[in-house]
Amino acid sequence: MTTQAPGIGDGGGRSIRAAERADLLAVVRIENESFAQPWPYDAFERFLGEPGFLVAFEGPDAVVGYIVADVVKNFGRKLGHVKDIAVHPDRRGTGVGTALLTQALAVLAAHGAETVKLEVRTSNDTAKRLYREFGFEPLRLAPGYYEDGEDAIVMLRKLD
Repeated sequence: MTTQAPGIGDGGGRSIRAAERADLLAVVRIENESFAQPWPYDAFERFLGEPGFLVAFEGPDAVVGYIVADVVKNFGRKLGHVKDIAVHPDRRGTGVGTALLTQALAVLAAHGAETVKLEVRTSNDTAKRLYREFGFEPLRLAPGYYEDGEDAIVMLRKLD
């Protein structure tokens, strides 16, 4: 499923669709530009086919962001989990992350998730602000969650 979002910058449209194998190199490039400890190619490859692995692109094939999310069973209930989200540095602040998170939450809800969780670095104020705007609330601190020893805040949001 591809959805159209308002155009940014050049007057062209932005679309969001399920990630495909052909998108992986662009996704990995964005990951490498976004994080000090990026996921490797094969980590993304494992999520191909998951309904919550979405890419945002402009024009016919310019990937500008992605989100990786899935649904797992947790004590008999379905729990959505946002595992990774990033936007190309040149497109940050233009609504790409908001569009991706909006679409991912809809996909997770459609697949039966009642609640969605995510982890965010304690130092990532931009991401924390975005997640709060979406109604995510801090649940607990996960000490030393990241490879570099930084703590994560586990955040939750109930889906309607």
